[in-house]
Amino acid sequence: MNKLFLNLLFVFLLILSCKNKKEALGSRVDTLPYYSDASFTPKWIMPNSDALSRFHKIPAFNLTNQNGESITHETFENKIYVADFFFTTCPGICPMMTRNMHKIQEAFKTDTDILLLSHSVTPEKDSVPVLKEYALEKNIQDQKWHLVTGDRKQIYTLGRQSYFVEENIGEPLGIDDFLHTENFVLVDKQKYIRGIYNGLNRTSIAQLILDIKTLQKQ
Repeated sequence: MNKLFLNLLFVFLLILSCKNKKEALGSRVDTLPYYSDASFTPKWIMPNSDALSRFHKIPAFNLTNQNGESITHETFENKIYVADFFFTTCPGICPMMTRNMHKIQEAFKTDTDILLLSHSVTPEKDSVPVLKEYALEKNIQDQKWHLVTGDRKQIYTLGRQSYFVEENIGEPLGIDDFLHTENFVLVDKQKYIRGIYNGLNRTSIAQLILDIKTLQKQ
């Protein structure tokens, strides 16, 4: 074989390899599973089945966002959304989580069916003005991404008993036990949990974006 042919063959195989990698990244599943507890064991349930009608859903809540607006479960009616838990003065994992949530904002910035919800775990410090300043600093779109404060007990109960974002490794945790987690939770239009992701991991965030697109097709 001549050198030109070998070079062309190499380029062809390289392009084919890249194409296959891209296809593999987006082909995990056609339908996402459902989750109902902190073990995050996937449950494969047919839509509109009797089992699904009794399945865990995110309950009603009432919090306040960076604009002083009331944010409730109704805000997310017929919306897909990603939830996390943070605080504005966090020097550790929160800045990276915010940057990765911002990637999701940018991926769906013109899609009104996709929203983001970040709960402050220090609501007594993260007042509406503090959240507003943080939103401006981080280039957060007000109608896309809600930073919420409110009753501490409600937020902690949501985090631990509704979104299951914090693993309980021993005795039950109380209101005085600080809630700190890097997890992002994907919630569908019917308030069912459809995925949990490491908010610090670039590959996990890429998969989350793909899973949102999968939900949109269902």
